[in-house]
Amino acid sequence: MADAVGMPEQDTPIFSGNNVRPRLDVYVWDMDETLVLLNSLLKSSYAEAFNGLKDVQKGVEIGRMWENLILQTCDDYFFYEQIENYNKPFLDALAQYDDGRDLSDYDFNKDELGAPQDDANKRKLAYRHRVIAEKYIQGLQNILDQETIKHWDELYDKTDEYTDRWLSSARTFLKECLGEDEDAVSSVASSDISYNSTNVKHVNVLVTSGSLIPSLVKCLLFRLDSLISHGNVYSSWEVGKTQCFRWIKERFNHPNVRFCVFGDGWEECEAAEIMRWPFVKIDPRPGKLHRFPGLTLTTVSHYFSVVYGRPNNENEDG
Repeated sequence: MADAVGMPEQDTPIFSGNNVRPRLDVYVWDMDETLVLLNSLLKSSYAEAFNGLKDVQKGVEIGRMWENLILQTCDDYFFYEQIENYNKPFLDALAQYDDGRDLSDYDFNKDELGAPQDDANKRKLAYRHRVIAEKYIQGLQNILDQETIKHWDELYDKTDEYTDRWLSSARTFLKECLGEDEDAVSSVASSDISYNSTNVKHVNVLVTSGSLIPSLVKCLLFRLDSLISHGNVYSSWEVGKTQCFRWIKERFNHPNVRFCVFGDGWEECEAAEIMRWPFVKIDPRPGKLHRFPGLTLTTVSHYFSVVYGRPNNENEDG
């Protein structure tokens, strides 16, 4: 089952040099209305919760601009028109069919990709997934034209201001979860797991009910790609969140591992209960503590301790 759940090519050591087992904290995130706000902008529910303090129409317009930018980026750079109907739960799902061919001169418009029901079409889809992973690592700053980058930057800043810094606060909290400063965190995209000096490891994993390619593009556009690697993005569209959580548990099956789930919906709550993992329900309504800004590591450590107890010599902010 290991190759079916996107295992990294090189396993991270479980033991440190002195044979002390480090703790591994796995943060499992929902995306929409948790790390980013989009549906609630489009449906105006975010603004309406502020009882007239937010311009409802402005929020809807911001949401539509994001929707257009996401779809345009998916279609122009991530093969979405070709593979929209061939969703997979993670990018490595078909890795066994990728023969490693050099794709520098490969014409994706002429290979006649069809439904991935045979090895040939599974290989063609695997090629696209490999290119998508490479572009994710490359980053949109090195892919988009300058005019689009300017529009993207302005839209991000406009959204962050409108949502009282929800986007930037969520990013800051992801960094805090990793126990790293902003400069050190850039290595996470390639190593998956972040280390710190307190003998604790951390990793952010995304499980979204949206289809895979738009979800990866949203990670890029909402500037989460340095904090959540492409190999840690799962789509529960067909398989459900409980199955994704089981894959994650198998993948990070370390001797001293703790999981915590963050989301706003019933599905991730139910899946967390099945797995017996703590669940932090995000509530975007004003004045709530489990929102951005507002959520703290102290609060999360309480959720951890209720399920797992308090580890000896724990540094709560580590």
